[in-house]
Amino acid sequence: MTVRWITNEPCFSWVEYGSDPDVLGQKAESVKDGLVQANNTVHAVTIKGLTPGQIYYYRVCSKPIESFKPYQVIYGNTYTSEVYSFETFNSSKKKVSFLVFNDIHDRPESFSHLLPYQSSEKKDFVLMNGDIFGHLDNEDQIVKNLLVPFAGVSSNSPMVFSRGNHETRGVFARHLDQYFNRGQHGFYYSFRAGPVYCIVLDSGEDKPDDNNEYFGLVKFDPYRVAQREWLKQEIKKKEFKKAKYKVVFSHIPPFYSGDWHGTMHCREVWADVFNEAKIDLLISGHTHVAGIHPKVEGLHNYPIVIGGGPKDGQRTMIEVKADEQSFHLKLIDDSGKIKEELTL
Repeated sequence: MTVRWITNEPCFSWVEYGSDPDVLGQKAESVKDGLVQANNTVHAVTIKGLTPGQIYYYRVCSKPIESFKPYQVIYGNTYTSEVYSFETFNSSKKKVSFLVFNDIHDRPESFSHLLPYQSSEKKDFVLMNGDIFGHLDNEDQIVKNLLVPFAGVSSNSPMVFSRGNHETRGVFARHLDQYFNRGQHGFYYSFRAGPVYCIVLDSGEDKPDDNNEYFGLVKFDPYRVAQREWLKQEIKKKEFKKAKYKVVFSHIPPFYSGDWHGTMHCREVWADVFNEAKIDLLISGHTHVAGIHPKVEGLHNYPIVIGGGPKDGQRTMIEVKADEQSFHLKLIDDSGKIKEELTL
């Protein structure tokens, strides 16, 4: 489990944690190449060796570095957060519940509008399925438009980030990985949550790499091809094959999104692997047109769920509950009504 936070001054930071909220007797720091990370403002501490399915309590701690000289470091006072909790992922857990948001486009008020429509039980994770931002200008934008308005949820339930095409744009796009976890290879990875095996893919941009809008600064075609090769190995894993449900998240869907280059290339390099893997569901966004598309044998042998757009009347929240007996998805609109439902 990785805990991330931001300070307004360069600090030395760590996490104190334990299984009892009154006894946070363990400590975790971020260490890279033998150096404890310090004198930074964006902090990420990965806590290792945790027991699957266990509830842990934690708080973050930071102390400003007032002077950092080769042979003398002067610290300020230590600041600590309140105590929060999280539950570690557990592949043997019998049920899982999670939310999916997409295409918020820098309208953070949409979170506070949609969240009250979720069911009451605590979510195992929340997945941001791309285009949460319109483009990326600076850290302040990330803080104000996602981290602060979602802090009440993400401090106790893991936030999973799936990059959209708009998150590849802007002067700050190349700093996005400081604020969200990514896999060993980039913004694509997998994880197991109870009976659900989740694969997160990075669909990249929607236009060709040589489009004038990108000024020669993107190479998403080879990046998507690399994901194909990774995906072919991923679906061979025993844990993938044993999972009751296999769900893929990709911001750009390979179908129902016109004939833009990004859509067609995702289809070209991924669609046959999805069918070979016998995935149960693909969850996407991008089109701003919410809907559930039934499977079409030979084309996509699985349903495709597409979340809505940023404007009033388009906005949606996807809620999933799954156990060994069934997988139930609700596509909830911004009036709180269930727009469509899907049961596997």
